Amino acid sequence: MDIIVLKSKIHTVKVTEANINYKGSITIDSELMRLANIKTWEQVHVNNATKGTRIITYAIPGEPGSGVIGMNGGAALHADEGDTIHILSFCNIREKDAEEHQPIIIQTKENNEYAGLGSH
Repeated sequence: MDIIVLKSKIHTVKVTEANINYKGSITIDSELMRLANIKTWEQVHVNNATKGTRIITYAIPGEPGSGVIGMNGGAALHADEGDTIHILSFCNIREKDAEEHQPIIIQTKENNEYAGLGSH
């Protein structure tokens, strides 16, 4: 049997822009995407710690090193510039491999700069 587990998490970033006039998604600094092993078009969950909401959308890369976290289209209705969010991706693994699985947890500093790997 397969189960769904956390693959990666970009923990505690600030929304830098919210653009309702876009076709949808979340724009993420491509360096953070690379470090978290989140692929372009990959489904992600966005937990808004400021508002207490969660949405599902897909990731698109932003300028590397820019710190951009942009909520686009309908996603922009769920987060305002300055909101604190967490971005999570998931994967399927065999249940027997779950005990050995280690997700990638990305910690950030101010301005959404990479601060290192963390734990849940």
